Amino acid sequence: MRAGRGTVNGTRRIGSASRRLTHAQGAGRTGLGQLIELTAAQSAGDALVTAALAGTLFRIPVNEARGQVALYLLITMIPFVVVAPFVGPVLDRFRSGRRFVMAGTLFGRGLLCFAMAAAIVPSDVLTIFPAALAVLVLSKAYSVSRAAIMPNVLPADIPLVAANARVALFTLVTAGVALPLGAGVSAWPGPEWALRGATAIFILLGVLAVRLPRHVDSPDLEDLEDPQEEGERPRRRRALPAVGPVVAEAMTANVAVRLFGGFLLFYLLFLVRDGNLPGLSPAVTIGVLAVSAGAGGLAGSAVASWTRGRSPQVIVLATLALAASTTVAAAIMFTLWSAVAVALTASFAQGLGKLALDAIVQREIGEEVRSSTFGVVEAFLQVAWVIGGLVGLLFSLFARGPAGLAVMAAVLGGTFVWLLVRRRARVGARDARVEAARAARTRARAAGDDGSPAPGAAPGDPPPSSPPPEPEHTAAPQDTAAPDETAPDETSAPSGDRRPASWRWRRPPSGATTTVVVRRDDPPTEKRTKPLTNPHG
Repeated sequence: MRAGRGTVNGTRRIGSASRRLTHAQGAGRTGLGQLIELTAAQSAGDALVTAALAGTLFRIPVNEARGQVALYLLITMIPFVVVAPFVGPVLDRFRSGRRFVMAGTLFGRGLLCFAMAAAIVPSDVLTIFPAALAVLVLSKAYSVSRAAIMPNVLPADIPLVAANARVALFTLVTAGVALPLGAGVSAWPGPEWALRGATAIFILLGVLAVRLPRHVDSPDLEDLEDPQEEGERPRRRRALPAVGPVVAEAMTANVAVRLFGGFLLFYLLFLVRDGNLPGLSPAVTIGVLAVSAGAGGLAGSAVASWTRGRSPQVIVLATLALAASTTVAAAIMFTLWSAVAVALTASFAQGLGKLALDAIVQREIGEEVRSSTFGVVEAFLQVAWVIGGLVGLLFSLFARGPAGLAVMAAVLGGTFVWLLVRRRARVGARDARVEAARAARTRARAAGDDGSPAPGAAPGDPPPSSPPPEPEHTAAPQDTAAPDETAPDETSAPSGDRRPASWRWRRPPSGATTTVVVRRDDPPTEKRTKPLTNPHG
């Protein structure tokens, strides 16, 4: 009895402490705290599914294991290839109902887990395999939606990188706790019970997703556009390739790091299995590498929450440089512990770089294509990870440690140098444009401030810096207007008047003394004061 009460009290204290952390710095008021809790809990459900469907890699011969792993890598690309061209645009079309989209992904995963639990005992592969792929697709759709709505729930005191890091940190901790629990449940009483537990979690979280704050949903941009301003305001980019140089550079750096992560995972794994990484027993070595990779991911999330005020672009380049330098050192001095260090660094760079990339996309990409952009980003990163894993499998057949790391060090270092040169050229071109614009303003000011005409200007011409004369856009006071039965009202205008309807003369209401109709692009107030005259009277 006392043990049960102690467990309940300990759970309550842990829950209260977690709530204080997730809701800190105004996150509870904006909805960020609820989103963190929802995302962390759904990662626990994904961990249970992973534990239930875990393969038996170490129970089959090495050569057969390579074929199984290659097939697994190719299969994992399917959900991400589906997300990029299909799921992202669908999510963009439902910006005003993102809560319900997220809830739908959770309900769908719950139903699929229930179907897989029923198919585990009879080993119905035709049900388990498609359902597992569908769970991966829905999980990625949830991640894309969650990343797209982060700016809507961001408190004023938390930058985007720190908010993404807080989500990632709680997600990793929750998944790390749920994964061994799911493995224990899968061992006894069976994997079907882990899937049933995931079913209950996903169904409950679907209900909680609907209860997220309403401002999580973004209004459709078509409802916010003013028809009179549509021709004056430049429309936002809708083509996904035109994401801009900042996003493109961050994506390239993360693709290189993700490629290295996939390579390192399977390369080191089969080096251990082949006995080419001595020092400890294979099981202990794999455990140490796994712990170092997990610690690197947690460290990346923790460091991201401390990078307040740091530029996300600089963070991305720094993670790439760190991964390249560590790989060079490990290739030169290849031992078990250098392999552990490079595994930790790769996981750290992958986690921190991805959080910075998310912040860049959330800041640079418009609301109308943000989900589609995140879908493309996730697809590129997953394809890079799969290609890296396949290259790691290939290199493990004939390379023995330092050679494979040397090749990846060259790839990482070359990518870093190329991005650095490109960034310096882009920043230099931007500074040159700013200096040219500043020099042009200085010349115009020097030619116009002293009253002397600019070179080549005719006498009486206005100075270059003076705006063109504006037409009269003022209305006369009602008490001085001449009685005219044919004077224009709110719905009529003199014939031949081609001025925009937004600044035509309108009859002032009864009792009004002065009415001034102002255009948006008028000069400041002190320069637009004119006599009150009726332009049509």
